[in-house]
Amino acid sequence: MKFPDKPLLVAAIAGLLSVACPDSLYAQEYKYETGLAAGVSSYMGDANKSRFLYNPGLAGGVVFRYNLTFHWALKVNLLAGRVYGDTRESGNRFPAAGQTVFKRTFAEAGSQIEWNFLPYSDNYRYLGTRSYTPYLLVGAGLTYAPSEQDYVGLHIPFGVGLKVKLKNRLNVAVECSIRKLFADDFDVTRTTQGWNLDQPYGIGSSLLKNQDWYSFTMICLTWNFGLRDDPCHGN
Repeated sequence: MKFPDKPLLVAAIAGLLSVACPDSLYAQEYKYETGLAAGVSSYMGDANKSRFLYNPGLAGGVVFRYNLTFHWALKVNLLAGRVYGDTRESGNRFPAAGQTVFKRTFAEAGSQIEWNFLPYSDNYRYLGTRSYTPYLLVGAGLTYAPSEQDYVGLHIPFGVGLKVKLKNRLNVAVECSIRKLFADDFDVTRTTQGWNLDQPYGIGSSLLKNQDWYSFTMICLTWNFGLRDDPCHGN
């Protein structure tokens, strides 16, 4: 009796599995991962219009990820960082020759959805999985920055990253992301009257104009847990 060639046999097995276990075929072996993130944060706004890693400050926090499939994951993070701005280094001219310097320590809670370019896993090689993948992220969150003048506001994060499996359950990711804020006073830390960086030219803010931003460039180390109990039911 002649058996089919190995590639055909593997394809046939994969086809049968896709019928018998359609959910788990594209699911990660572990449902969850959690770990630590460390890196730098930086500011963009009226005191810095174009320099991405301008005066970076230390940043760090914790992350939790729910792996939906090889390509999709949901992530929740609690991060903190520090930013700095100086209008004297901005190259801009402000009304009444106004100048200011600010520093802020801030924290954020956010969630993002991630899309992996490649099917991410160090198992299931017959499905074409890879132990590394670039990815995109987008989401929503809340930023809080205490100071003489507190800041509280929503943000939209988006960015790119690269994930690599160091071992079966150990992952490392390098991620660069930007937070779009919906106000122009993230760079205003004092309550003193007079000129400041909240609408410094006297022009009202809009969704696309006169908004502040901040960014994270981070390295994340995470550990997988929550093994899927039934291989034919992607829990």
